[in-house]
Amino acid sequence: MESKTGNPGEILPLEDEILANLDYPRQLEQLYQINKKAFKKAFNRLYPDIREKPMVPYWHERLNFENGDLSWGNSKEWTFILVAAFLAGLVAKIPDFSWLDQDFFYPRNLGFIVFPFLSAYFVWKQKLAPKTFLPLLAVILGSAGYINLLPDNPESDTLILACIHLPLLLWAVLGISFVGGDRNNPYRRLDFLRYNGDLLVMTTIIGIAGALLTGVTIGLFELIDLKIEELYFHYFGIWGLAAAPILGNYLIQINPQLVKNVSPVIAQVFTPLVLAMLTIYLVAVIYTGKDPFNDREFLLIFNALLIGVMAIILFSIAESSKNGGNGQRMMLFALSGVTILINGIALSAILFRISEWGITPNRLAVLGGNLLMLINLLLVSYRLLKTIRNKTEAETVEKSIASYLPVYVLWALVVTFIFPVLFGFK
Repeated sequence: MESKTGNPGEILPLEDEILANLDYPRQLEQLYQINKKAFKKAFNRLYPDIREKPMVPYWHERLNFENGDLSWGNSKEWTFILVAAFLAGLVAKIPDFSWLDQDFFYPRNLGFIVFPFLSAYFVWKQKLAPKTFLPLLAVILGSAGYINLLPDNPESDTLILACIHLPLLLWAVLGISFVGGDRNNPYRRLDFLRYNGDLLVMTTIIGIAGALLTGVTIGLFELIDLKIEELYFHYFGIWGLAAAPILGNYLIQINPQLVKNVSPVIAQVFTPLVLAMLTIYLVAVIYTGKDPFNDREFLLIFNALLIGVMAIILFSIAESSKNGGNGQRMMLFALSGVTILINGIALSAILFRISEWGITPNRLAVLGGNLLMLINLLLVSYRLLKTIRNKTEAETVEKSIASYLPVYVLWALVVTFIFPVLFGFK
């Protein structure tokens, strides 16, 4: 969009765009609609210096108004949610009314129980054009057909790897549905990361409430000598598990105030705790003499720990970019440094195993994943260091995260679709 100042066609930083268009309500509204969260963040930074301008008090109240009332949506939206939850439960119950065995079905199709229906919500809610959502539908259907046509060999490493990495592709489909037409907008990608944190919190709350309800229900029926555990889990438990994230998604969309203050607190509390845990863990590994170079099971656990910490770092940075201060960024920088050390150990261990015993699908997948995470960590750490020295560099951290997300998806595509063929489905 062309601003009222600057050279024609020049793309200005968002804060400069706001300053340039303070006297032009239509242009200001267009800036707000492009990215509401980024606009609010930039406007609030400018507010102390522009509060005397005529339109500024109105925008300040509009952007920072807090509605404490809980919204339950309308009947049309609830109809969509109930249908989506029912269909998700129906997908989860496919082994009960088909020839498919549970051991065959669930490892291959776990991601299809939830992700397509969450994606459908955003497609429906944002009224995405067919040219946007039809390719996404083709990816979902094509992936479902592909994963279920792979040879039924439980011992196949490439099958297990495909089952592990396919949900990442479905997660990317959800992300594209979430951002809609702004798929190249780094701020919308960060919004998607924050959305994942909010969804996890809300789904966990619903899950805890469901577990309490289950315990009370089963206990009450036991008092009258009726054992309903098997019946309850068979007909209600599966549907409840499938419906929890769909319901959680809907609640945070219509009531963003429910968890918007919880996720940043979790990020700020867990960052120092994870940093302390990792430091103590590394000391304990040295003390106990555990050897990731020759102990395969320990190396797998080591890499699982690395993936979990990497996810915490990305989520925490996404939250701190919106709410955190310099102290939080320094803590994240320290956590990134310790994680780089762990990544280096895991990477050297897998390279040692490849040099000693050759390449296997598992070793190549772990090697590729570790390399990608190491590069990402180095980029993030470099940007965090620049941010600590110069707060105006904060947006570069956000962009370094947002721009790297497709790399993980590309690797997931390679492992899911190329590895089985490359290694002869072994």
